[in-house]
Amino acid sequence: MHTALTLRAATGRLAICLQRLGAGRTNAWETASGWWNASDVPAFDKTKVSRQLPLIKVDGNRFVDEQGKTLVFRGVNISDPDKIAKDKRFTKKHFEVIRSWGANVVRVPVHPRAWKERGVKGYLELLDQVVAWNNELGMYTIIDWHSIGNLKSEMFQNSSYHTTKGETFDFWRRVSERYHSVNSVAFYEIFNEPTVFNGRLGVVSWADWKAINEEAITIIQAHNPKAIALVAGFNWAYDLKEAAADPIDRQNIAYVSHPYPQKVGGPYQANWERDFGFMADKYPVFATEIGYQRATDKGAHIPVIDEGGYGPRITDYFNSKGISWVAWVFDPDWSPQLFTSYDNYEPTMQGEHFRKVMLKDNK
Repeated sequence: MHTALTLRAATGRLAICLQRLGAGRTNAWETASGWWNASDVPAFDKTKVSRQLPLIKVDGNRFVDEQGKTLVFRGVNISDPDKIAKDKRFTKKHFEVIRSWGANVVRVPVHPRAWKERGVKGYLELLDQVVAWNNELGMYTIIDWHSIGNLKSEMFQNSSYHTTKGETFDFWRRVSERYHSVNSVAFYEIFNEPTVFNGRLGVVSWADWKAINEEAITIIQAHNPKAIALVAGFNWAYDLKEAAADPIDRQNIAYVSHPYPQKVGGPYQANWERDFGFMADKYPVFATEIGYQRATDKGAHIPVIDEGGYGPRITDYFNSKGISWVAWVFDPDWSPQLFTSYDNYEPTMQGEHFRKVMLKDNK
């Protein structure tokens, strides 16, 4: 017993001595270079942000600026920055053309395959430049984790979309921390298009999907409390009825729908209202993909054929509901294309329509 007490006393004195010796060295330990605290990616160079755009937040069913003014966003999706770079067209001019079309927002689809192949550091260099150009040109940015499938089962529509919950959460940890002080990076779209593909990709309930999104939003808003999270409904990000019945339990939330022409038949406005538009009465709704083309157009396939004036009909409906939108896709190859060639950026049929609406409405 005496030996044990003596040993405990000696151990306590040793601990106090070590604590005193280390007291003045804590900062040195924390700042020393080494594997235990080294960053694998340099921080975002904030000098690239030449100005701050007004901070956007959610107020009821609206996006508002710092003065409380309602903002409705209209813009385009670019193709993955990795593709633009491989096309050797990754220049400020590409984004200047987008701005000249009247866009006030740009959606940036980050494919998990490109994220992995280019590497975190290499991909973030591209993303940093997109953010800087958009900001300089006065356009807001949506960052979109561009996967299609079932994140619960980790089964996806094809290999370019393959990811994991861990990789998805880590992506959002990195991105939200990186751009937390850049107001123009206003929107964080958790997952592009959730679907089980009629059971081919397993099973996921709305409760499951809600929990995954809430965890991602917790991570994002822990790093950037002002971030607006965009949450997609089922059926390839179309249907919001289950979201309405059991909403996401977080603040600064908006909901996403992709109402391509094949989703429903007529009466179109009534069916859109039933499936997703009704949500705009209570929450902000953002159609982060819309698009259409002729059956004879490059790369056309049945889901995006223009069915009797879809373009004017969908944008008129959005305007009547105050729904923000971005058209798919500002690229000459991916369909439905918004322009025909990098040489002259000549708009396609849908490109001409969306450009006309943006120039009129985003004055």
